[in-house]
Amino acid sequence: MNTSSAKERRALILRMLEQKEEVRVTDLSRDTGISEVTIRKDLTILQRRHLLLRTRGGAMRKPVENLNEDTTIAKKRMFNFHEKERIGEEAVKLIKDGDYIMLDSGTTTMEVARHLGSFQHLHIITNAMNIAAELINYKRFDVVLLGGNVRTNSLSTVGPLALSVLRNFSRYKLFLGVDSFSLENGISTPNLEEALLNQLMIQQADKVIAVFDSSKFNKRSFVHIANANELDCIITDSAIPNGLASKLRAVGIEVRVV
Repeated sequence: MNTSSAKERRALILRMLEQKEEVRVTDLSRDTGISEVTIRKDLTILQRRHLLLRTRGGAMRKPVENLNEDTTIAKKRMFNFHEKERIGEEAVKLIKDGDYIMLDSGTTTMEVARHLGSFQHLHIITNAMNIAAELINYKRFDVVLLGGNVRTNSLSTVGPLALSVLRNFSRYKLFLGVDSFSLENGISTPNLEEALLNQLMIQQADKVIAVFDSSKFNKRSFVHIANANELDCIITDSAIPNGLASKLRAVGIEVRVV
């Protein structure tokens, strides 16, 4: 079937997602007779309207959201990956050779780690086991992995040991992953141990840079981490809610939109 109308195509995509959880660009192109380039544009538009979630190679039905659910990192990795890549690319513009940086756990902070190839020497602290493994591949950075109890959902370390080791470090640039954010309530997360570690990260950082896609805005989760004014910079994508960037800048937060 050749579906030439953009409105018809997008409606068809949403109907297909009612029948199955995920669709592929290649299948949609074949079924509609429309190029894969055009289908990808359709999926991007539908995601901006919060009607689906982009995945690698396609899209999936938007799940019923539970902000207090401790979602696994494997599941998070599927969502908004193009936006996370661009955020990671933008974030490294705030780094220079020789810097001391902290990378919080998360799929967007992982994209920061993956864009460090142009640097020759960095001192990097992280509580994320998968990020530490990524950084080791560069073979030229000084990498510290915080010890502690391992959280399988986030592949991160938490608890008293992680807090104890973290207290030895300060004056670093913190790249902070975010589960939920609102101007009124600040940053929050479903997990108490993650919140306690993030609070100390923020307290001891020289600069706090929050990296997260626009799906996290205007939401609130179970455990409060920090107020919005404790952030120095937010890097996010162009689907940030209308007017919010101006409000954030008005309270002194640098906002970079990719």
